[in-house]
Amino acid sequence: MTRQTRSLSVERQSRADAVDHVRLDYEGRFLRRKRLLTEGGLAVIVDLPETTSLEDGDALVLEDGTRIGVVAADEPLLEITGATLPRLAWHIGNRHTPCRIEADRLLIRQDHVLAAMLEGLGASVRPVMAPFAPEGGAYGHGRTMGHAHGPDEDPHHAH
Repeated sequence: MTRQTRSLSVERQSRADAVDHVRLDYEGRFLRRKRLLTEGGLAVIVDLPETTSLEDGDALVLEDGTRIGVVAADEPLLEITGATLPRLAWHIGNRHTPCRIEADRLLIRQDHVLAAMLEGLGASVRPVMAPFAPEGGAYGHGRTMGHAHGPDEDPHHAH
């Protein structure tokens, strides 16, 4: 039997003392109000004041102080390697595509069009299963959301 409770808050990087966990993919970690089922079978209704990007290691803190740890789930990604990683990263960023940047590889969500483009630029591209935690950039914590260049600019402008 599951018990439903509401989370009151999110604590960053504090899942060490969590009594249970939720395993969520990149999209699943972007939420405001949602019913989640923990690995231990507890139904939790997340009801946050605003849409929040949860990160691997965060904790949902329930009304009674219980911490439910957030774990980034493995999901299908493309691993990009090659001698020109900065150039490849530029092309990915130029397409406003979220990208996880590591010292020796880039990770993006599976996309056959981007894979073909990157291979055409000399990259090695292979499918992998891994947690996805892309760079957030200057415009969003953990997310690459819209941006504006000044107070008078239309935020829906074209590049």
